[in-house]
Amino acid sequence: MTGRIGITLGDVTGVGPEVTLKALAAEAAVDSTRYLLIGDEGYARRLNEKLALHLPLQSFVDWETPGRYFLLSPLTEPLPAGLVAGSPAAAQAAVASLREGGHRCVRRELDALVTAPVHKANIVRAGHAFIGQTEFLSQLAGANRTAMMLLGQDQNQRWLRVALVTTHLPLKQVAPHVTPEKVDLAIALAAQSCHDLGLPRARVVVCGLNPHAGESGEMGDEEQITIGPAVAAAQARGLDVVGPLSGDTVFYHALRGEFDAVVAMYHDQGLAPLKAVAFDTGVNWTLGLPFIRTSPDHGTAYDIAGRGVANPSSMIAALRLAKQLARPSLR
Repeated sequence: MTGRIGITLGDVTGVGPEVTLKALAAEAAVDSTRYLLIGDEGYARRLNEKLALHLPLQSFVDWETPGRYFLLSPLTEPLPAGLVAGSPAAAQAAVASLREGGHRCVRRELDALVTAPVHKANIVRAGHAFIGQTEFLSQLAGANRTAMMLLGQDQNQRWLRVALVTTHLPLKQVAPHVTPEKVDLAIALAAQSCHDLGLPRARVVVCGLNPHAGESGEMGDEEQITIGPAVAAAQARGLDVVGPLSGDTVFYHALRGEFDAVVAMYHDQGLAPLKAVAFDTGVNWTLGLPFIRTSPDHGTAYDIAGRGVANPSSMIAALRLAKQLARPSLR
């Protein structure tokens, strides 16, 4: 059975449409997947012509129509050409595309959703209470037990897979949000992700919050009061999990293959090591949603948008992961 992958174009004044079209061109001969590009049709068509990719884009009517690359605008009026970077109109369109893609996934019209980058601050300035695409889709789907995982491999094909307990928070707010329930959830979802990926084991390591995992309480007690008990509870349920261990050594051992997934307490604790080894190929995967959602692990890159030089490697990786995860449901 042929899969149906939705792709939201994100902020069209950024590199989202460019990396999307380049990734589709790169993947064209790999399989027979059908794609629904959700965003402004005019921007996609003009860029397809400018980049000389020659993708056979066609307006979406329904899935009975022959073809592989469909365009669907969530807006009643097309966006004007030549919008400046970060335009409020582009931000509004990005939210509309995300909403459209999420609803189509909830209705099982798509097998997975890949989301191109948006600019959070510009969406907020456009009038939306917006934290991030992960949180937006979780709320849309009514899913309150989700977590963000970033995964990627280095030049030697060694993987890092990092699930986050907290995501987009100021650092001073992290400690109060590291709760036993959130740590437990991240551990459970990280273990499940290993099974979903078809890995032979699901060995999870949990970072401490403080330097040296708190030094037995000398530099913070979250490891003793919150994180350690959550690890023990997961072990009691039969999960293969260890920790909390010092965050400055965990990733070294994970990259050597001693662990299959890492649970990090906050955004930069997990993402800085991940991006150090897989900057161009990192993928964002939302765990716990009732549908598959992946995303390239980079931003809108306004400074290079429209120049034709954006690297599509992360979007290619996001597409491949979405198809890999969707494949069992298509059998």
